[in-house]
Amino acid sequence: MNMLLGYLRQAGTAIRFLLLSTLILGLAYPLAIFGVGQAVAPFQANGSIVKDDAGNPAASALIAQASADDAGTQDPAWFHARPSAVGWDPTSSSASNLGPNDAKLLDAVTANRAAVAELEDVSEAAVPADAVTASGSGLDPDISVEYATLQIPRVARAHGLSPEAVQGLVGNNTSDGLEAFLSQPSVNVTELNLAVAEAAR
Repeated sequence: MNMLLGYLRQAGTAIRFLLLSTLILGLAYPLAIFGVGQAVAPFQANGSIVKDDAGNPAASALIAQASADDAGTQDPAWFHARPSAVGWDPTSSSASNLGPNDAKLLDAVTANRAAVAELEDVSEAAVPADAVTASGSGLDPDISVEYATLQIPRVARAHGLSPEAVQGLVGNNTSDGLEAFLSQPSVNVTELNLAVAEAAR
């Protein structure tokens, strides 16, 4: 009889531990992690799809949506992303694999700097580094505030907007908070171009 009572007590303890563990590890912990994800990194928690003003999915905010022709020339009416070794093709993300001492890399940077300077009507010295160098993925949608500011006059003219209005759009799409603290403020070209398209309607 005492042995049976001992087994029942042990079983009761095991069942209570099972219920407590289920509540903590199966309910409370997942909910807490979900809450932290929503507060700290909503992009990663909810996905990166951005929508147009009609609420329709338009693009991924994590991938540069560059409008380029077969020669790799980006549409001058929009803000340009960084150069891409893969033509901004999301199915073949890659870098150029050119080392810093490779003459081909220097030639590409020199050509890119001259092209950007001519397009934006500025001196080559005014062209920032991210305007002439590709990212490691070839799909990075973020550019420096300096490069975005350089493009404001051209984009404003193309869409019949005032430079001040486009400057406001750049400001609205510039990173801040923890993201800017850990690296530096940057501008998401994909989201910025969607904002320009909406403002130009």
